[in-house]
Amino acid sequence: MTDHVLPRSVRIGYGSGSVATGAFGTVPGLMLLPYLTDEVGIAAIAAGFIVFLPKAWDVVLNPVAGRISDRTVDPRGPRRPWLLRAGIALAVCFALLFAAPDMATGLEAAWVLVMFLACASAYAFFQVPYVSMPAEMTPSYDERTRLMTWRVAILAFTILLAGATAPIIRDEVGGRDGYRLMGVAMAVIILVGVLSAYRGTRAAPLGTVQPGAGTLRDQLRIVAGARDFRLLLVTFVVQALAVGCVLAGVDYLAEDVLDSTGAVTVLFAGFVGPALLLTPIWSAVGQRIGKKRGYVASSLFLAVGALVAALADTAPFGVLVGAVVLMGVGYAGCQVFPMAMMPDAAAVDARRTGSHRIGVYTGVWTAGETFGLALGPAVFALVLQLGGYRSGADAVQPDSAVTAIVLGFALLPAILILLSLWWLSRYSLDASEVSA
Repeated sequence: MTDHVLPRSVRIGYGSGSVATGAFGTVPGLMLLPYLTDEVGIAAIAAGFIVFLPKAWDVVLNPVAGRISDRTVDPRGPRRPWLLRAGIALAVCFALLFAAPDMATGLEAAWVLVMFLACASAYAFFQVPYVSMPAEMTPSYDERTRLMTWRVAILAFTILLAGATAPIIRDEVGGRDGYRLMGVAMAVIILVGVLSAYRGTRAAPLGTVQPGAGTLRDQLRIVAGARDFRLLLVTFVVQALAVGCVLAGVDYLAEDVLDSTGAVTVLFAGFVGPALLLTPIWSAVGQRIGKKRGYVASSLFLAVGALVAALADTAPFGVLVGAVVLMGVGYAGCQVFPMAMMPDAAAVDARRTGSHRIGVYTGVWTAGETFGLALGPAVFALVLQLGGYRSGADAVQPDSAVTAIVLGFALLPAILILLSLWWLSRYSLDASEVSA
């Protein structure tokens, strides 16, 4: 195909992998911290450590997964076998994550830590090959944006589905059994995404993968020297940290500030729902004004919405919902643009150097995203601890803890989003350079 346009079936097939990544990326960030503090009953700071440590492990593991997938030789291609192997392992481990038997508090916490570490390891070997595929499917700047549009639209739907239904399943059953059933349900969703992506990309026109020369340390040093990739990565990681704080705070905001468990679903739908409608619009905006300008605009929407949401403990509920919807408008663009810009930066480097390192690039990228999303709940847990949050299902929270929840959910993410624009402003790649 001279215009490098991919069949719709391949776009949808590739995008369906976001069913797995969306469920795993959302539910632990939304549910695991409350599970540890309110159900298991451990202190907020210890719960934050358990949530953070396995994902921090991916910072080391993801580049390794990228290098291994670069060097995989298989009739199905270097990436697809990993989608199946690691994806099935991820689904199994996730079902076990919330399934700890009744034990002493310390043993239950250890169970969660071990299972979450297993989930994170399996996820690395699914996500890195998955994110590596677009740059190998097409060399087209615009086609990669269209491909990411499908991925982000499906991602948004999955985040909405998983994030909205997980609390409902938990609350409908109640207690430990509620968490256990929720874990199994989310594992099934992950498995559906894994199998759909594996089957849907069987006809994808993947290019020949040539592993980069030198040791892993050498490759990482070269990637670190790619200025535009580095700037984009820092922007994305800081914003992932902000989103991680938002996700971690939703359940606490609903139960301890609004005193309404049902508000979790409403707020979550308000945050993620706009992406279902606006992802194609943000994609069109990017093609008209450029990806960088689109990314800046969407970041400002997200930051302004978060600033308004900081009034959660005093403003009417309708104002809070409107603020969260505004955040969701920005969040949609903040997913579309960086995912479309990252393959551009990797492709430019490959053309300049003659060495194909997309697996290493995406390994570092995924490690950064995972690190940011994991650090968000840990930072939020630290804010809770500083605010005097009391663990336990029946604990009554002091005013300082309520204030901490609002600050961690809204004001801190707004500051982080605005801070990220300093790095994004220095990013320089545009369509002319990428398509050269």
